[in-house]
Amino acid sequence: MKTTTRVAVIGGGVVGCSVLYHLTKLGWSDVMLIERSELTSGSTWHAAGGFHTLNGDTNMAALQGYTIKLYKELEEITGMSCGLHHVGGVTLAETQERFDMLKAERAKHRFMGLETEIVSPEEIKKIAPVTNVDGIIGGLYDPLDGHLDPSGTTHAYAKAARMGGATIETHCKVIETNQRPDGTWDVVTNKGTIHAEHVVNAGGLWAREVGAMAGVYFPLHPMEHQYIVTDEVPMIAEIIDAGGEHPHVMDPAGESYLRQEGRGLCIGFYEQPCKPWAVDGTPWDFGHELLPDDFDKIEDSIAFAYKRFPALEAAGVKSVIHGPFTFAPDGNPLVGPVPGMRNYWSACAVMAGFSQGGGVGLMLAQWMVEGECERDTFAMDCARFGDWITPGYTRPKVIENYQKRFSIAYPNEELPAARPFRTTPMYDIFDGMGAVWGAQYGMEVPNYFAEGDEPRYETPSFRRSNAFEATAREVKAVRENVGINEVHNFGKYLVKGTGARAWLDRIMAGRVPQPGRLSLTPMLSPKGRLIGDFTISCLSEDEFQLTASYGSQAYHMRWFLQNLDAGIHLESISDTRNGFQIAGPKAREVLQACTRSDISDMRFMDVRRLTVGMADCIVQRVSYTGDLGYEIYCDLPSQRALWDALWSAGQPHGMKPFGMRAMMSLRLDKFFGSWLREFSPDYTAAETGLDRFISFNKPVDFIGRAAAEAERDAGPARQLCAFEVAADDADVVAYEPIWLDGAVVGFCTSGGYSHHAEKSIALGFVPTEKAKEGLEAEIEILGKMYKARLITQPLFDADGARMRG
Repeated sequence: MKTTTRVAVIGGGVVGCSVLYHLTKLGWSDVMLIERSELTSGSTWHAAGGFHTLNGDTNMAALQGYTIKLYKELEEITGMSCGLHHVGGVTLAETQERFDMLKAERAKHRFMGLETEIVSPEEIKKIAPVTNVDGIIGGLYDPLDGHLDPSGTTHAYAKAARMGGATIETHCKVIETNQRPDGTWDVVTNKGTIHAEHVVNAGGLWAREVGAMAGVYFPLHPMEHQYIVTDEVPMIAEIIDAGGEHPHVMDPAGESYLRQEGRGLCIGFYEQPCKPWAVDGTPWDFGHELLPDDFDKIEDSIAFAYKRFPALEAAGVKSVIHGPFTFAPDGNPLVGPVPGMRNYWSACAVMAGFSQGGGVGLMLAQWMVEGECERDTFAMDCARFGDWITPGYTRPKVIENYQKRFSIAYPNEELPAARPFRTTPMYDIFDGMGAVWGAQYGMEVPNYFAEGDEPRYETPSFRRSNAFEATAREVKAVRENVGINEVHNFGKYLVKGTGARAWLDRIMAGRVPQPGRLSLTPMLSPKGRLIGDFTISCLSEDEFQLTASYGSQAYHMRWFLQNLDAGIHLESISDTRNGFQIAGPKAREVLQACTRSDISDMRFMDVRRLTVGMADCIVQRVSYTGDLGYEIYCDLPSQRALWDALWSAGQPHGMKPFGMRAMMSLRLDKFFGSWLREFSPDYTAAETGLDRFISFNKPVDFIGRAAAEAERDAGPARQLCAFEVAADDADVVAYEPIWLDGAVVGFCTSGGYSHHAEKSIALGFVPTEKAKEGLEAEIEILGKMYKARLITQPLFDADGARMRG
């Protein structure tokens, strides 16, 4: 057995083998996979082997498309068969809401190059004759859907990796992982110790146990999952004898997926009375076993399936496959460098291994070899969960995700499991004021405030919801008087030290402000892609506060720590420094009433230390609402006293609380972008307009400078623009295609309704040469085309007089 390697991949399922292959594909040949038993000895061997592209996250869908197209390449490289059956598949819609979701997904696929299509019940009956289409409105057909041989595919990955120089050691159980002072790892096994520069946890069912060896908690949990293979079905036999093959059918109403298996059928269920498995840990001796049959928990699902697929009822059961699969709280994989660790990587919780395994392997290999991925991977980045997450939170969220595997995914839906968990000192006050809650990064956040007999629940919808009137009320309060909301939805960081300014100059592309001032700046990757959108507040020459997206804390802290200079004090203060934003034409009067300091000379982008009420605060004149506004920060124990002062002073001025729904409407008035919508690693500063904040004249080789300068000189091929949309009851959410002269030329990044201007607004990318005032285009929303006109004049305070005055 080798005793040294550049990368030790722990786990020999389809994901571990994919990672190993992609590392060799990108040029790292000194790589090794360690498997406690044989390859596939976990969830892989008993997987149903289906694959599909449908995913609510666009980048995940694209990676699933990559995975599916990769299988033919693997067969060509290795000469081995993956047992591919590209039979196509149709997802059924039994309600208008489900049909809306499928039409929205079809629209996304247009600019992704995926050839899906909306089909009628009559077409479904022709495509998938085993289906009873009674009550079906329509469906989404994907020709890429299919299934394969799980074992053959995994071994093809393994052979391709070996051909690239990789080593695979089976029957080699990892016992310990110990990090050396230089950041490398000793991987202790029953066959001896392997010294590795990098460790990849692809442990699958054992990922929790492997992580614990390094002191890392991975938020995932195995769930029991059951599917049934039938004896011969006459209708299927006829199709086969005629030289055909029946396609896949996904029936979300019945929580089932169905495909041909031999001359019979295979059907699996995501049943409501589901069961978590191995709650206190996966046994090391588990492997090629199955769980006992449990027909009781799928009894209702089977009854529904008999109605949807009548041929099943007469078919005998040939075999029952009941085994565990791992899920993360949101159902997406956990991939990437583990925050707070050196040279430790995650490739686990890949529930749909044969749809996602190739994309996971590619992204992780790019991350390791090239330093960053070719696309935004936040949806599967293990940094999307912070160190606040616990097994007690993970388990109910995983159960919820399993139960909603085939549920409609609404853009405004707030899932209730494991909530409330994390709250601020304002929770009970806001709850008493009618807050309708959302959650971000585990923290409760008011979405809006219900009044009177308005329900305390926002109806999930692809169209304008019952939050519409409440949001309009809050927007009106901000624009006409003054609104208040909490700033706990900002990630906050403290940077101190004599070298703090120099470090910020290197890690941020923009100007680092002087004491008493703040600046806005993008943070770039080495390839010039956006990895942060920050406000820098200079509290003194050697002390700075940074603010950015609350949900990206672990992501940003990981990058900071990877690039930290010696002697710099860096600290996340996201949950220890909180406060409020006040915004609107009366905001200055409210703040002045709460402090003895004169703020009349406080300019836009100024930051000061002030006593507000009884609380010592950091106050900065800036607002994401685009209005006259202030962000007021204090330590957590002072927050209630700060609230009392601001709320009391605000009442004579008509102060109202406002939530995130109003905030997202208000920012549209100024065309302000939002992190992971307009600004993400998929885009560059020049494409999004953030290049106006890059300080190209500072004498510093900041990260991403060369790439940003090259794009500045060449010009971006696409440009982020704003559109006024002639929508009716549904607004842009994200990734709707933008049409020009009958062709898709761009896509939307986000949108919504401007309650101030009473217009539907969309933000999105079009080719730079087309990005001109008055461009007439069309935007496809829920399968319907709407006229859209490109606008460049902000809908509110176009000259900035109120915001800056």
